[in-house]
Amino acid sequence: MACLNNLKQEIKTLEAIFPKNHERLQIYSASVDELSCRFVGKNGKKYDIHANITETYPSTPPVWFAESEETSITNAVQILTNTSGRDNHVLHQVQILLRELCRLHSVPLPREMDQLSLDFVSGFNAGNPVPPKPDEEMEEDEDDDDDDGEEDLHLDMDEVEVPSKSKSDEMEQEHLATLERLRQNQRQDYLKGSVSGSVQATDRLMKELRDIYRSDSFKKRIYNVDLVNDSLYEWNVRLMSVDPDSPLHNDLVLLKEKEGKDSIQLNIIFKETYPFEPPFVRVVHPMISGGYVLVGGAICMELLTKQGWSSAYTVEAVIMQIAATLVKGKARIQFGAAKVCNQGQYSLARAQQSFKSLVQIHEKNGWFTPPKEDG
Repeated sequence: MACLNNLKQEIKTLEAIFPKNHERLQIYSASVDELSCRFVGKNGKKYDIHANITETYPSTPPVWFAESEETSITNAVQILTNTSGRDNHVLHQVQILLRELCRLHSVPLPREMDQLSLDFVSGFNAGNPVPPKPDEEMEEDEDDDDDDGEEDLHLDMDEVEVPSKSKSDEMEQEHLATLERLRQNQRQDYLKGSVSGSVQATDRLMKELRDIYRSDSFKKRIYNVDLVNDSLYEWNVRLMSVDPDSPLHNDLVLLKEKEGKDSIQLNIIFKETYPFEPPFVRVVHPMISGGYVLVGGAICMELLTKQGWSSAYTVEAVIMQIAATLVKGKARIQFGAAKVCNQGQYSLARAQQSFKSLVQIHEKNGWFTPPKEDG
């Protein structure tokens, strides 16, 4: 409850500081699920940028995407995928975004930035209609924030690939070994002239995997990741934890009792055009009804199409958004399906076929599912 109250206060603060007629940043739509703002650049040119706030907030940052494909906009949004700790909070996210946008567009920072920074970082809120420092009301997250704070100290070093002992210590040895094995494989492929994928996609996926190994959600076993045949371009993801108040959570408990399996398995396939094109994501097991899961196991989400995709999305953000969509779509496990359908697993070909049909339908008629209020 404290987390939700903090979020509401932060949103009210943003709306007060950056109203719809602000000269540089305009908050024109805001709720606890979604934030939409408009950046005003040089010569009054406007750029619309949106954020989806998932159920794992603030452990994970909002998922940002821009309607414009201009490099200056996508680069600014991309920075928000590397935050942690207090920087995941909406107030700080907007501050980071606005600072970078102003720098890239060579326009002055709005004077309200100092006030926002002072209140968020130092907590000096006496006499001002702004929220208290978020971590003061979130004692249950103190340990996580402390760990994230230590990580922040090494962020700049990591971005230029300078080895950071504290960063490495945050990963299990098996995961460090996986990353090293992948690097060695890439080196050997290069020497043999048998490189697969693209340099850009490979570099991005290596970074994504490294960040996942360090993330709280991964360490808390909300989900797990295995590479198929040690390939960066195909991942099996086991979604092990969903909202404990949901029927799907109860189904997972029952699934473990009946079949000894405790997760929903997702398969993610990346193209060499990643991150500029979305990965193909499907449910493999178990069979699911509802939750916007199609007959073939594909997932009905605009985010996973070229139309709805943004290169700023991270793999972890996509995984968490799928988890939230399954719950909001009232997904249920079909326990009798294993008797009639390939041991209860979906096939890749069927999933690709159903997803292709889905996209064609929505391109003609627009996207109506999931409903806006459902993510």
